[in-house]
Amino acid sequence: MSGTTTAAAMLRRRTAGAGANRWVVLVVLCVSLLLVALDATVLHVAVPAVTEDLKPGAIELLWIVDVYPLVCASLLILFGTLGDRVGRRRVLLLGYGLFGVASGVAAVADTAQVLILARALLGVGGAMIMPATLSILRQVFPDRRERALAIGIWSAVAAVGAAVGPLLGGFLLEHFWWGSVFLVNIPLMLVSLPVGRLLLPESKGSGEGPWDVVGALTAAAGLFALVLGVKRLGGGELDAFTAIPLVLGAALLVLFVRRQRRRTHPLVDLRMFARPAFSTSVGCIVLAMLALVGLELIAAQYLQLVLDLSPLETGLRLLPLTIAAMAAGLAGARLLRRFGPRRMVSAGFCLTALAVLLLTAMGDADNTGLLVFGFVLLGFGLETTLFGAYESMLSEAPPEQAGGAAAIGETSYQLGAGIGIALLGSVMNAAYTPGLSRVPGVPEAASRSAGHSLGEAYEVAGRLGGPAGVALRRAAQDSFVHGLHVTLLVSAGLLLLGAVMALRLPRTMQCGEAPAAVGLPAPREVAESRVSA
Repeated sequence: MSGTTTAAAMLRRRTAGAGANRWVVLVVLCVSLLLVALDATVLHVAVPAVTEDLKPGAIELLWIVDVYPLVCASLLILFGTLGDRVGRRRVLLLGYGLFGVASGVAAVADTAQVLILARALLGVGGAMIMPATLSILRQVFPDRRERALAIGIWSAVAAVGAAVGPLLGGFLLEHFWWGSVFLVNIPLMLVSLPVGRLLLPESKGSGEGPWDVVGALTAAAGLFALVLGVKRLGGGELDAFTAIPLVLGAALLVLFVRRQRRRTHPLVDLRMFARPAFSTSVGCIVLAMLALVGLELIAAQYLQLVLDLSPLETGLRLLPLTIAAMAAGLAGARLLRRFGPRRMVSAGFCLTALAVLLLTAMGDADNTGLLVFGFVLLGFGLETTLFGAYESMLSEAPPEQAGGAAAIGETSYQLGAGIGIALLGSVMNAAYTPGLSRVPGVPEAASRSAGHSLGEAYEVAGRLGGPAGVALRRAAQDSFVHGLHVTLLVSAGLLLLGAVMALRLPRTMQCGEAPAAVGLPAPREVAESRVSA
C-alpha cells in the first residue's frame, strides 16, 4: 500500500510539474509577443526626434516607419511553414537573436539608411517570432479548454504591448535619446534566449517531402508587393507605383495558390480552407481589422486635432479600450465554453458595431463619459471577436500545420489592417473634402490644400489668418466630424456583415480527445499510469 501511495504521489508531482511547465512556456511566449507588439508602436512617438537627428527625406522617413510591418507581414508564411519543417523552437530562438542584434543596430544608427536596414531586420525577426509563438502554444496546450485560456492570455498581452508602446516610447524620450526605444529589447532578448532554449519544447510537422523554397519565396514576394500597394493606397496614393505592386502581388499569390494545389506535399495545405470553421475564422479576422484599424487612426486624429488633446492625453483617453480588451481576453475561455464560437464571435461583432454607432454622437466638444463608455464597448467587443476567431482557426488546423495556420492568421490580421486603412481612409476623404470646396473668403487653391487632411487645413488656416482663416478652420473641423460619422457608419455596416459571416462557425466548442503536447504527458497516458500505480 505504501509503495502504491508513494508511486501515486510521485505521479501527481510529475503531472503537476508538467502542467506548471505549460504555463511557464506560455509566459516565455507572451514575453516574445510583448516585444514584437511593443516594437510595432514604440517608434511612433520617436519619429520627430529621429527626423531632427538623422534628417531623412520624405521617402526615407516613410520607409523607417513602414518597413518593419511590411517585411514582417510578407515573411510570416515563409517562416511559419519553415518552423513546421525544421522546428518551431529553433526558428523562434533564431528570431530572438536576430531581433536583439537588429535592435542594437537600430539604436546606434547614424544614417537613415542604416535605420531602415535595422528596421527591416527587426521585421524579419518579428516574422520568425510571431507564428512560432502561436504554433508552439497550439502544441503545448492540446486540450482545447486550456488552449482557449492560454490564447486569451496571449491576446491580452498583445493588447498591452500595442498600448504600452507609445507610452514607453514617450517616457524614454523624456529621459534618453531616441535610440533607447530600441535598446529596451536587448536585455529581454538576452534573458529570453537561454530561458527559451531551456524551457520551450521542440516540435515539428510531419516533415513529408521537401520544403517548397520556390513557393515560400513566391508567397513572400507576393505579400510584400500586395501589402506595399495597400499601404500606398491607404496613404491616398493613386498612381502607377500603387497599381503595379497591387497587380504584381495579386498575380504572385495566384501563382502560389496554383502551385500549392499541384504539389503532393504543399507548403500550406489549402484544404484547411475547405473547413467552414477555418475559412470563416480567417474571414472574421480580416473583416474585424478592416473595419477598425483605419477607424483607430481617425479617432487619434479626432482626439488630437478636434479636441486638442496632447499625445499623452490621447494615449490615456484610449487606455479604457486596452483595459477592456485585456478583460475580454482573460474572460474569453469561459465565454467560449459557455456560448460557443458562433454566438461568441457574432455577439462580439454586434457589440463592436453598437460601440461604433454610439460613437457617432461625438461632436466638436469633448464628451469624456461617452468616449470612455464607447471605447470600453469597442475594446471588449473587438477582443471577443478576435479571440473567438483565432481560437477556432487554430483548433481547426491539424497540429502538423500549426505554423502555417498561425502564419495565415497573422497575415490575415496584417492584410485586414492595411485594407482597412485604405478603405476607411478613402471613405473619410470622400466625406471630408466636399465641405471645404466653398468656404467664404478662402481662395480655391487654399481650399484644395485644406482638403487633403485636417492637419494641413489648420496650417493653411494659420497662413491665411483673419476671418478667412477662422472660417476655414471651423469648416475643416465640421467637415472632419461629418467624415468621422460617415466612416463610423460604414465601419458598423462591415461589423454587422461580420456578425452574419460568423454564423457559419460551429455552435459549440468541441473539446474531444487531443493528441499529446510535445514533451508533455497526454491525459490518457496519465490515466493509465494512475491505474498501473
